Amino acid sequence: NGITVEFNDNSQEVLDALQNAVERGLMAIGERAVDYAQDLCPVDTGRLRGSITYAVDGDDCYIGTNVEYAPYIEYGTGIHAESGGRQTPWAFQDKNGDWHMTRGSKAQPFLRPSASEHGEEYREILKDSMLNA
Repeated sequence: NGITVEFNDNSQEVLDALQNAVERGLMAIGERAVDYAQDLCPVDTGRLRGSITYAVDGDDCYIGTNVEYAPYIEYGTGIHAESGGRQTPWAFQDKNGDWHMTRGSKAQPFLRPSASEHGEEYREILKDSMLNA
């Protein structure tokens, strides 16, 4: 009868397309999370807000900042610290040389809510990316 059947294995191309779709989705999620974090971030000079970024590593997306005082804003300090900070007041001198007493600052979370409060939206972004691979 002379019927010829040809089989082409395109599984690697499919896997590559899916991985690219995941990466595009994670990048879109990272960009959206940065927007949410910047909206929540308290602003004095704008340094902290401007430093918020994201990184995609494999199947994970991280949001963060390299500003050294970010944890004090995110988690609070002194009696207000989420991790049980210093319980006694302390004094500090500002840039003008004036002295101030404090018991700490309340937490003003901006990174954690940007990641945790938008899960359904992030799932939809990833789903859309996968469907449009």
